[in-house]
Amino acid sequence: MNKPDFRVFPSPAAIADAVAAYLAERLTAQPATRLGLATGNTFVPIYARLVARYRAGGFSFVRAASFNLDEYVGLPAGHPASFRAYMQAHLFDHVDLPAGKGALPGVEGDIEAACQAYEAAIGSEGGIDLQMLGIGRNGHIGFNEPGSPFDSRTRQVDLAPSTREANKGDFPAGEVVPPTAVTMGIGTILEAREIVLVAIGAAKAEALDRAFRQEASPDCPASALQSHGRVTIFCDSEAAGALA
Repeated sequence: MNKPDFRVFPSPAAIADAVAAYLAERLTAQPATRLGLATGNTFVPIYARLVARYRAGGFSFVRAASFNLDEYVGLPAGHPASFRAYMQAHLFDHVDLPAGKGALPGVEGDIEAACQAYEAAIGSEGGIDLQMLGIGRNGHIGFNEPGSPFDSRTRQVDLAPSTREANKGDFPAGEVVPPTAVTMGIGTILEAREIVLVAIGAAKAEALDRAFRQEASPDCPASALQSHGRVTIFCDSEAAGALA
């Protein structure tokens, strides 16, 4: 088992500051960084602080590229709960990332072919340099639910009821979370040269414990990260509670 670099902070705000600084420093030192990006409430303040740092000057996205982890299947183009809309609202519309360089998985038409094309696009950019991740209460990373093979690639997956329940607040009242999504596979994620995982709150403590203190198992997809040699975890004391 490779030991991750745990960085524990006193508050979610402190985590957001630290992760944004980490990303800004990387883009300053390596402007052509290929980023793997995540969504969710955890990353809203991170992107807000990253945009603020960008506006203050010192780095640019103009030579960068990004690939998001996942996207829902079945949402109409422009739906406010899509991850494309999220990325536009929280990052893409506010920085100089060139048009077409912020990629998300394809979810229309021949989805299997779109998944293969996404893998090819990542490869054509030389792979992902820095992959951002959150972690679900059941240990999922991306939308790789428990049982996902550690060598899985980008594909269409069924979402666990707990995942759909956790995400329903992102949807307008009366709408349901789609039952399926396209996600980067665990094997795809593990090919990133570096991984940063962000975990906040006591609700994530058990998942972190299972991921990094117990034997790796597909029952906890995040435990696949034990095999990666460069993982940094930004978390608060509540999320890290079981790891003390």
